[in-house]
Amino acid sequence: MLRKKIAIDLGTANTLVWVGGQGIVANEPTVVAISSHDNKVVAVGEDAKKMLGRTPEALIASRPMREGVIADYVVTEAMLRYFIGNVMGRIYLVKPEVMICVPAGCTQVERRAALDATISAGAAHAYLIDEPLAAAIGAGIPVSAPSGNMILDIGGGSAEAAVISLGGVVIHKSVRVAGTKIDEAIIEFMKKKHNLIIGDQTAEYVKVKIGSAVKMAKEEKLEISGRDLVFGLPRSVVIDSSQITEAIRPVLLQIISAVKGVLEDTPPELAADIIDKGIVLSGGTSLLKNLDRLVVEETGVPAHVAEDPLLCVVRGTGVVLENIALWKRSVTSRS
Repeated sequence: MLRKKIAIDLGTANTLVWVGGQGIVANEPTVVAISSHDNKVVAVGEDAKKMLGRTPEALIASRPMREGVIADYVVTEAMLRYFIGNVMGRIYLVKPEVMICVPAGCTQVERRAALDATISAGAAHAYLIDEPLAAAIGAGIPVSAPSGNMILDIGGGSAEAAVISLGGVVIHKSVRVAGTKIDEAIIEFMKKKHNLIIGDQTAEYVKVKIGSAVKMAKEEKLEISGRDLVFGLPRSVVIDSSQITEAIRPVLLQIISAVKGVLEDTPPELAADIIDKGIVLSGGTSLLKNLDRLVVEETGVPAHVAEDPLLCVVRGTGVVLENIALWKRSVTSRS
């Protein structure tokens, strides 16, 4: 009873932390700033994100997660230690139980890295759960029932489509294409079309403000600033939403191809259930305007965005961690 339970949704763009009895206690960008002299962590989360693309030589601000998995082990471990320390306080005698989400399509090596980093960061027991299953539980889908439910979880680094039945993932497909790749597509478009170089944060701002998966009935315009590719001087341009829709379409179609791949391989009985219930969209990128409409247009299957899509995975992970005995066969563990 003394042991604290901590669920962490370690995403490419955002990290969310849930604590047993308290609920969600942190929702921070997955960014860490490190001093280049002694490799000490200077800032984590929102403070570190403000430093991205603006650091002097003595500081390095980076995203330790790439495409949904750990890209920089040492920095990820330092970040996990920071979040666990925030929950537990400076000194704690009883180490907590920690559950981390990983993409269903990640390799055994990537899974082992996540478990090792969690144990090294101060956990007594480390558990891993597949993101689509956690997202489905968090979205309130009755995953234990003997019927098919389909979830499309689109985060910052990877998108996963999965059919879930009887408390487990029946079939899934992952593409390492999601929010970050949409930002990159906007950066590339600005470079080619307007000879303007913009940063990641500006691209994200454009995506949130005027990005849409299908053309909007009412065109929206936005003025953005960057560096001129030819003259190297600061410059501003006005762009409209239809240009952004065109720029990000190829990336979105890659995500839709994963959905189609899952639907093609789904057993007939479960396919009938999915047609009735539709596809549930979760993850931060599912907040992109009209994404559910694009899924319906491309697949012919009803789709809707879950309530609080950004929180689905961490909530589901918390539910599993509180009822670990019931979900033993769906998690990997190490102590």
